[in-house]
Amino acid sequence: MIIYTSGTTGQPKGAELSHFQMYMAATVAADTFAYRDDDVTMAVLPLFHVFGLSSVFNTAVRAGATVVLVPRFEVGAVLDAMQQHRVSVFCGVPTMFVALMHADQGGRDLSSLRICVSGGASIPGEVIRGFEAAYGGAPVLEGYGLSETCALATFNRSAAERRVLSIGKRMWGIEVRVVDGQDAELPPGPEHVGEIVLRGHNVMKGYRGKPEATAEAMRGGWFHTGDLGYRDDDGFFYIVDRKKDLVIRGGFNVYPREIEEVLHQHPAVMEAAVVGRPDARLGEEVVAFLSLRSGISAEPDEVIAFCKERLAAYKYPRSIEFLDEVPKTVTGKFLRRELRDR
Repeated sequence: MIIYTSGTTGQPKGAELSHFQMYMAATVAADTFAYRDDDVTMAVLPLFHVFGLSSVFNTAVRAGATVVLVPRFEVGAVLDAMQQHRVSVFCGVPTMFVALMHADQGGRDLSSLRICVSGGASIPGEVIRGFEAAYGGAPVLEGYGLSETCALATFNRSAAERRVLSIGKRMWGIEVRVVDGQDAELPPGPEHVGEIVLRGHNVMKGYRGKPEATAEAMRGGWFHTGDLGYRDDDGFFYIVDRKKDLVIRGGFNVYPREIEEVLHQHPAVMEAAVVGRPDARLGEEVVAFLSLRSGISAEPDEVIAFCKERLAAYKYPRSIEFLDEVPKTVTGKFLRRELRDR
C-alpha cells in the first residue's frame, strides 16, 4: 500500500507499507488499546489517511468490533451517529475535539462513549480537559505515529497511567530515541530536546520513487521523524514541535505548540495556529492566527497581553490575525504553509 504524507510543510510523499506492516499495526494497536469485540467505533477520518485507515478502520476490524462510517466531519452528523449507534470509541485529530468540545449536544444521549484517541497533531491540554468535562469524563488518550510508521510509535495506554501533554510510551516492537544533530542519543529531561527517531516492524520500505529522500530519512538505520521532543525518566515521550515549524526569534528557539497551549486558555479562542514571519531585525517574528468562539469577541491587543502575562518576553506573539476558520487539510491538520504564505 502507498500512503501519502499530509503535505502540511512540503510536498506529499508516498510511503510504501507492506501487508505485514499493516497486519502488525492493526494487531499491536488493538492489543495496546484493549479493543473489545462489543466496541462500536466511529470512522470519520478519511480512509486515505494512515490514522483513519490503520488505527481506526483496520484495528476495529482486527478486533472484531463494529465500525460506523461517517462520510465527513460535521458536528451534528457525528453527534447524531454517536447517539444512534451507541458509539463507544471515537478517534480524531485535535481540531475535531475542539469543535465537539464547544458543540451544543442538544440533549443527545452520549453516555455510551467510553474512550477517545487523539492523533495526527499535538492536542492542547486545555482541549483534553474541556472535552472530558463535556462528555461525561470519557478519557482522551493521545498517541503518536506517522504515515511512514503505519500510524504506530507511542501511546498513552490508559486513563490511569496517562500523562496529559505526553504522547505516551513506545509501543510493542518499536524502538524510540531522542537524538541531537549528530544522531547521538540524548538523556531524559525537558532540557534535552532533540529529534525523535524510530525503528521497528512499523517503519516503511521507503518513499515511492524517491531514493534520496528515503536515504535521508532512514540514515543510520533509524527513521528520522522531523519531530522535536524529549522523554522523561519514566519512558514517556513529549512532542515539542515539528522541526520545520520551529520559529527562531532573535536567536531563541520558539515552539509554536507552547504558545498555542496558552492561546487555548483564552475564553474567546476556538482555534489557534502559530507560525514564524520573516523579520529583517530578528530573523523571524511570532504570529498567531485565531478563530473565535461564536458570540465571543476579542481584540488583538488584549490577546497579546494575555499571552505576555503567561510567556517569556521572546515567546509571546507580536501579531494576531483573526480568521473565520484556520485553514486545514482534509484530514483536519492546520495548513501552516498557507498561513506562512499570508
